[in-house]
Amino acid sequence: MTKLSEGAIEALSNGTGGNDAVLQLVNIRKIEGGNGPARFRVMMSDGRHTLSSFMLSTQLNYMAEENRLAPNCICILKRHVTNILKDGRRVVIILEIDVIKPAEDVAGRMGDPTPYTEGQNKAPQSAPTHESRPPLQPQNRNEVPVNRGFTKDFGKKAPSAMPSTPGGGSKVVPIASLNPYQSKWTIRARVTNKSSIRTWSNSRGDGKLFSMEIVDESGEIRVTGFNQEVDKFFSLIEVGKVYYVSKGSLKIANKQYTSVKNDYEMTLNGESTVIPCEDSCDVPVMQCDFVSIADLENRDKDAIVDVIGVCKGVDEVTRLTTKSNREVSKRTLSLMDMSGKVVTVTLWGEEAEKFDGSGQPIVAIKGAKLSDFGGRSLSASFSSTLMINPDIPEAYKLRGWYDKEGHAMEGQSVTEMKGGSSGGNTNWKTLSDVKTEHLGHGDKADYYTCIATIVYLRKENCLYQACPSQDCNKKVIDQQNGMYRCEKCDKEFPNFKYRLILSANIADYGDNQWVTCFQESAEAILGQNAAYLGQLKDSNEAAFDEVFQQANFNTFVFRSRVKLETYNDESRIKATVMDVKPVDHKDYSKRLIMNIRKLAAAQ
Repeated sequence: MTKLSEGAIEALSNGTGGNDAVLQLVNIRKIEGGNGPARFRVMMSDGRHTLSSFMLSTQLNYMAEENRLAPNCICILKRHVTNILKDGRRVVIILEIDVIKPAEDVAGRMGDPTPYTEGQNKAPQSAPTHESRPPLQPQNRNEVPVNRGFTKDFGKKAPSAMPSTPGGGSKVVPIASLNPYQSKWTIRARVTNKSSIRTWSNSRGDGKLFSMEIVDESGEIRVTGFNQEVDKFFSLIEVGKVYYVSKGSLKIANKQYTSVKNDYEMTLNGESTVIPCEDSCDVPVMQCDFVSIADLENRDKDAIVDVIGVCKGVDEVTRLTTKSNREVSKRTLSLMDMSGKVVTVTLWGEEAEKFDGSGQPIVAIKGAKLSDFGGRSLSASFSSTLMINPDIPEAYKLRGWYDKEGHAMEGQSVTEMKGGSSGGNTNWKTLSDVKTEHLGHGDKADYYTCIATIVYLRKENCLYQACPSQDCNKKVIDQQNGMYRCEKCDKEFPNFKYRLILSANIADYGDNQWVTCFQESAEAILGQNAAYLGQLKDSNEAAFDEVFQQANFNTFVFRSRVKLETYNDESRIKATVMDVKPVDHKDYSKRLIMNIRKLAAAQ
């Protein structure tokens, strides 16, 4: 029979209780929180006394909602913190609790407990002297517990001390215990992510802000500083270091702008302090809730997820111009995990610029945004945290699996499984597969990748004179007066730019196919840019022809789009090359070996 920890209620009420007390849940009541999350008030019994001043931390609400915490169940209180309210009453916040015996396995209330009132077991005293106490008292205190009626099992182990703040201020409390109703507290946490300084300007004036994410052993929280706090704290704070933070303002978190798993967020103000902490080895580096890449297909669009995988491939940095005429860097990479699935991840800005995918590193991303573009893909925004070869168990497990067997797997991409609205690079096909599988005959275009050789290039009409405007590639009309007119822009220009539309016949061992190659892919095949080819065509026809002769019988990796199109009542498959790359013979050989093994296993 499970034995309750008699005396635990008295110790907890006095603020001297330790952890691992065995208690019986007598009653649980939901308290609506207005705009915030609901809270659950709990009455507990140690067999001798009952106390109704227990509150479930919001991170544990699911245990009440799933009816795991029900009247009469037997629990072990793993971690807690004691708050002292303004009127002197104590509230025990439950941070971690395990149900060791569910309610249905317990006959009823154990013992004959009576409600505990503070001081009922003390000798009569003269008028009480109010002692000055800090507003928040953690469960681990330096003083020796006053063991009034404790069982030996519960009272024999003295708890270790929580670290104190510099200068001997209030005790350090866990992040999970923070709420807007406290004013004096200090947390000790590690910075896991820090944004750049962002500015704004509107009718109400100008301003600036930065945000960071911090974590301790109990949880995590997002912290934001504005204007003066940016000047005060931004240069002080470094990612990966540990700080004492106190006197911030807490409010309900706006989940639209953060992936941090906390119902509250913190704002630094004029009274806030941030002090570096030297003794930081026991503070966790990061809290991640990794999702399997295979499970991304079951998640909602725009969900914020944590993922970890091996970087199977990485593209070069490209630069895009936004609608606000700002240039931003972009890079895509492919991640694979032990599910054998591959997902495309897009990095932006500085992360895209400095990312090094050499050696197929383990990449962990906290707070990536899930998109349904081309099946499932991920984007690492400014609020995401990117870690290369992190020192966490999941990374070591993944590396061991990949080096042993994962490197031989091709991987199945979730980014192009859902009908192919994106051009992934792992949907390998032969040209005969494209025809026999009727790719392109559906409602949407299909994308595939193949290795093929250039058999013939049609150089007639491969160049045209295009509008010189940056965002316009329309063909211009020679006005025969030294000017060239663009109908789309409704302007005349004294010059033009050459653009390529190249028809090519490509072949592999089983079949051939006509494809259309536009500017970038055509230049990659010919090895020359369009402007130079235009000059050759006008000045040296023999040299122009030689460029096309040299390009024949070269082999490339083609990423193509196929779609059935109808013109003049005639339907035919149109194949457009989206990307051309040289053959990576090491990767190609691995894939051939894997295919041979598959064929051998099927015999």
